[in-house]
This record gives sequence, structure tokens and C-alpha cells, in this order.
Amino acid sequence: METLVYIALFAPFVGSLFAALFGMSERRIFVGVIGSSLIGLSFIASAILAYNLYLTGTVIQVTMMDWIHAGDFNVEFGFVIDQISVTMMTVVTLVSTVVHIYAIGYMDHDKSFNRFFSYLSAFVFSMMILVMSDNFLGLFIGWEGVGVCSWLLVGFWYHKPDQDRKDNPSISPSWAANEAFIMNRIADLGMLIGIFILYWNTGSLKYDEVFAQLPYLSDSVLVGAAIALFIGAMGKSAQFPLHTWLTDAMEGPTPVSALIHAATMVTAGVFLVIRSNPLYSMDAVSGVSFFIASLGTFVAFYAASMALVERDLKRIIAYSTLSQLGYMFAAVGLGAYWIALFHLAAHAFFKALLFLGGGNVMHAMHDELDLFKMGALRKKMRGTWIYMTVASIALAGLPPLAGFWSKDAIIETAFNEHTYILWIVLVITAGMTAFYSFRQVFLSFHGEDRHTALGFDPHEMYKFVLVAMSPLAVLAVITGWFMGTYKAFIYNIGTTVQYDMSEHTHHLATYLGLLVIFVALSGIAYAYIKYGQTGDKAWKRSEKVENGFFYKLLINQYYIPKFYEEFITKPYMMISEVLWKKVDLKIVDATVDNIAKFLYVSGDKTRSMQTGNLSNYLNWMAVGAVLLLLIAAISAMIA
Repeated sequence: METLVYIALFAPFVGSLFAALFGMSERRIFVGVIGSSLIGLSFIASAILAYNLYLTGTVIQVTMMDWIHAGDFNVEFGFVIDQISVTMMTVVTLVSTVVHIYAIGYMDHDKSFNRFFSYLSAFVFSMMILVMSDNFLGLFIGWEGVGVCSWLLVGFWYHKPDQDRKDNPSISPSWAANEAFIMNRIADLGMLIGIFILYWNTGSLKYDEVFAQLPYLSDSVLVGAAIALFIGAMGKSAQFPLHTWLTDAMEGPTPVSALIHAATMVTAGVFLVIRSNPLYSMDAVSGVSFFIASLGTFVAFYAASMALVERDLKRIIAYSTLSQLGYMFAAVGLGAYWIALFHLAAHAFFKALLFLGGGNVMHAMHDELDLFKMGALRKKMRGTWIYMTVASIALAGLPPLAGFWSKDAIIETAFNEHTYILWIVLVITAGMTAFYSFRQVFLSFHGEDRHTALGFDPHEMYKFVLVAMSPLAVLAVITGWFMGTYKAFIYNIGTTVQYDMSEHTHHLATYLGLLVIFVALSGIAYAYIKYGQTGDKAWKRSEKVENGFFYKLLINQYYIPKFYEEFITKPYMMISEVLWKKVDLKIVDATVDNIAKFLYVSGDKTRSMQTGNLSNYLNWMAVGAVLLLLIAAISAMIA
């Protein structure tokens, strides 16, 4: 089994190196096939490890080598294969395999095809380090690795210039990549502080050793560590107020969005809280946990509200990701860790399918993403239409698809924990989710043909790409059916991520589920009434709504980006300019320049001493001796 651990971890790394070394353009398809095969090999190894864990219940721990050994500080380069890590490993590698195959077709005309595959496989390798590590330092290395790879991938088309942000909300890939990187650096400082707190008070960074000592730590230490770690999770999983980077990161290629912003990196924050569940389950940290649940519920509603009016297809899916991350945090904050982990997996499948389907539409429409310039695409893109409809049904939470089982369990958890306000907000959000999910389906695939008049001639994606997407479609349908099996898998191992509903909730579960279904169907029906018929009506309604206060509020993201720009970015730039011109140039640079000037002038003046005349040198020595005697005499008098 140890060999399988290394295969699962290092196969993506080999794929990244292979793509980087074989960069000749004529070998691009070969590189894509090899890279995809290696990611597939990592998935097979992960799946075997998961099956072995399911059968035996034996957690595998592997120590590759001593990593850092300095005094009492010792960190091993080790990995743990338990129910949390193996779930993430399987999800990450499965979605990554599909995305790699998809990218062969999507990026086939890109001149930097091999560079893209190298970055993409390097990202998967970093993500595997993050989820497989058995200590916080290894997790942080993977954490920073996915951050760097995300920066490279979001800014992959760095040659694209900035666009006019007043007329077009799009921004340049380089700007988006820098925004994501900088905002995550802010959050990562909090995570580092949390790791330092745990090490300072436990003397270890290994998960099992740290968690074993938690009962002996003071309440203030526990709360401080929990808050600091969650700040890191907020950045990586784009929780308010560190959320604006996620939608802007859609400037990267669609395979990047499907992999990073649906199934892997953005869920790393949720994974961190689940992995640290012994800390967040402590009684002293209950206030922090409730705050996490409340913030997650707020973000779920907040992001869904912005998706109601968005016209950019990829940004709608990005808002949806942000909203579903809120559901996951609501679950972990309420202690339902395994339910959050199951929703993480189910969401990865149908959201990746949505992103890839959106990529098909974008490819067919020559990078156009405005829903109001589409319409009737199902006639020319039947396969993509089916996939995106299936994914939207799953996202809307309708049975028997995956989203119903996992999201309904989170909503039921909020009711079970007597947090009725959170429950009401999550139910309302479920209706909003169903509305915007089918709004984008109706506007893009149904109604009147609006794209032909605009000069577009869409076509379906390559058949092998549609075939590659089919596993995600199947999993979006059937994953929820195995929720009971997954629960047994969690409980058989005996872990703190267990969670069960109370008896009174079991009796109400059917009625609660029916209520959520009714709300979701109502959202779909409303979307059909507004957008499911003709394009002209949709246009007229849109023009009328766009003049309203709430539309402007939502389309401008509650003016949060504007607030950041006016009160953080611009003042920072002004202060930086003042420091540059007044301090750096006039003080720092001037001081250094004057010192250099003084040395130059003094050297120029004193070189006249170097005459080569012995008597002249003796005279200078005499002067020096007199000066030294005077200094000695004055020093003696002062003493």
C-alpha cells in the first residue's frame, strides 16, 4: 500500500515535468495524453487506497524521510491515508483526470499548450501534498503550492490587456491572478499564526500529536488557534470579506475554473476546518464554530443573490461555487463534518461538469459569455445542453440527483441544531439557487435564437471531450445514492467527524425535504416564466429591471469591490507614491547617493597625496603622527 501512496502523490509531479521538458509544439497531443494518463494513474491508486480503507478500516501512515530536524523541532515528510484525506484524494484526482482530457480539446489551438499542462499537473501535485500530509507544515507547503500554481494558471493568458472596466466588467488575467494571490497572502498570514500557536503550545505539528494535547490547552489558546486557522480558510475558500478574487479569477482558461474553482483549491479551506475538527469540536471554541456556520450561511445567500442578475455565464457558476462553499462552512460550523465532506465531493462533480459545459459554450461562441447573446443553443449543442441541465438539476437540489442528498442534509442539520434563522436562510437560498441555475439554462439553450443575428455560428465540442465529461454527469446523478454507504465508511473507522441527526429531526426529515423540493421547484418555475420562452421578453424584462435599485446593487456586488478600491487600494497607492517620492527618493536614495558622492569627492581630493615622492610621504606621516598625539592628549584630558 505504501507504493500506492507514492504513486498517487508523485504521478502528477512526473506529468508536470514531462510536459515541461517536452515542449515542442508538434508533440502537444502526446504530452496531453501522457499527462492525462499519469493523473488517471494517480486516481486509480487513490481509489484502491479508498477501497482498502473501506474494507479494513486501517489508516495508513507513511514517513518518506526526516524533513526538518533542529534542536527539539522535528518535522517528518509524512503522509496519512484516512477517511478525510482519501476522500479528497479520490475527488481531486478524478476531477483532474477529466479536466486534463478536456483540456486536450479545449487548449488544442493554444501555442502554450505544454506550459498549460505542466502548470495544471503541478497544481494537482501540490493539492495532493496538501490533503495527504500528516502535519500542518506539510499542509502549508501544499497550501502555498496550489496558490502559486493558481496564480500561474489564472494568469495563463497574461498577454491579454486590461479592458475598460466601466463598459465591461472583465479584467485582465494578470490583474485577476495578482488579486487572488495577494488576497490569499493576507489570509495565509492568519493561518501561519494559527500554526505557530499550536506548535508553541504543543511542541509538535503532527496532527495526531497536536490533537491529543488539545484538552490540556487553555481556552484562550484554543480560541486563538481556531480563529487564526479559519482566517486562512476564509482566503482560500473565498469567504466574505476575502471573496472578491474568486469571480475575477474566471479570466483564466475554463479547465482552470473547473479544476481549481470547483473541486480542489477553493475547497481547501473547508478541508482545513474538517481536518482540524478536534480543535473546532472543543467546547471552548463553540462560539467560533457558530460564527463559521453563520458566516457560511450569509455567504451562501450573499453569493446566490448576485448570481440572480449576472449575465456572464462563467461568473454565474463562480457565484454558485461561492454559495455552495457557504453551505459547506455552515455544515462544519454546526459540527456536521462528514456531511460537509460529502457535499464537497458531490459538489465537485456537478460543478466541474457545469464549468466544463460553460467552457463548451464559450468555445462555441468564440469566447462570448453574455447569456442574452445566446438562446436556442440546444439545437446545435445537444450533448452540452444535456450535461448542463443535469448539473443544474443537481445544483438546484432536486431528487434523486447528488445535490439533493448532500445539500438537504446540511439544511436538515441547521434545523436539527435549533439554528432556525440559519435554516430559513439556507432554505431561501436553495430557491434562489434553483432560479439562477435554470435561468442560465433557459437563456443559453432555450428560447429564441439570438446568436445568429450577432454573427455567431456555434458548434458542439469534440466528441472525445463529451465522452470525457460523461463520468461527471453520471456521478452528478448517482453520488447521493451512496450517502448511506459513505456514512457507514465514516462511522466504521470511528472518528470525530461523525454526526447524526436527533430523533425529533428524523420524524420531520420527510417534511423538511419536501419543503426544500417545493422551494426549489418554485425557483425553477419562476425562472421558466421569466426566461424560458422568448428572447424578446427576456430582453425587455432585463432592460426594465436594470434600471432598478436592487439590480444595480447586485450587479455591482453590493459595491464591495468599489469599497475596496476606494478605501483600500487607492489610499494604499497614494501612500506608496508618497513614500516612494518623499522617503525613498529624497531620503533613502539621496542618503545613499550623497555617501557615494562624498566618498568619490574625498577620494578625488586625497589622491593628490599619492605623488610617489618619498619626502612627501614622510611629511604626511608626520602630520598624521601629530594628529594622533593630539587626539590621545585630548582623550586623556577628558578622562
